[in-house]
Amino acid sequence: MNISLISALSRPRVALSGLRLQSKFTNSHFRAFIQQKAEEDLRQNKACPVHAVDQTVHTDEEKAIREVVDSVLWQMAADRKSTALKQLQGHMWRAAYVTGKIKGEVYPDVVPAVRRWRRGGLKVFIYSSGSVEAQKLLFGYSVEGDLLDLFDGHFDTNIGAKVESKSYENIAERIGCQPEEIMFLTDVTREAKAAEDAGVNVIMVVRPGNTELTEEERSHYRVVTSFNQLELIGNV
Repeated sequence: MNISLISALSRPRVALSGLRLQSKFTNSHFRAFIQQKAEEDLRQNKACPVHAVDQTVHTDEEKAIREVVDSVLWQMAADRKSTALKQLQGHMWRAAYVTGKIKGEVYPDVVPAVRRWRRGGLKVFIYSSGSVEAQKLLFGYSVEGDLLDLFDGHFDTNIGAKVESKSYENIAERIGCQPEEIMFLTDVTREAKAAEDAGVNVIMVVRPGNTELTEEERSHYRVVTSFNQLELIGNV
């Protein structure tokens, strides 16, 4: 049974996606690449060429590089939402995307659904803990080609944390609409609650591998398993 994207809304204007659209795009794909790339960048940008001939300084430099890389890998493993970390990842990923070593992957229902929404007049934005640069790389270098024209804009944690209701108020203000005119798609209940507290409409999207929702959460939120279950009624 299809769930109306605009049920209980007279004239919705915006779909805001805060969930992982990719089916196989995870930090594990980039751990080895980022480790290698981070070490290369740190060595290429060392402060002074004397390091290359001073063995003591060189040893200290190698130790510092190792500590920095270990810290980055630890933060990735812990799924830290640090804006600085996400910006660093975006920088590292750019090299991987541009050289064709990796490509962004999205669930098969995402692209046709978003195209339908846009034909109906809906504006679609991405809100991610990943940097805007990383988002644009994922969709710009996807297995389906350049998908950036599907979206009207991108937001990251520079607008605020995804678990803080103020972030969604900031987004509504930036877009130029009221919170109640936004439909937020997410797979994280803490984000759903924050958006709901800001007056934003929420739909939980359940994908394989996601954290299971409780019965209370399932009864509270509208839940779908595919973007194909979301249909516009008429044009925006």
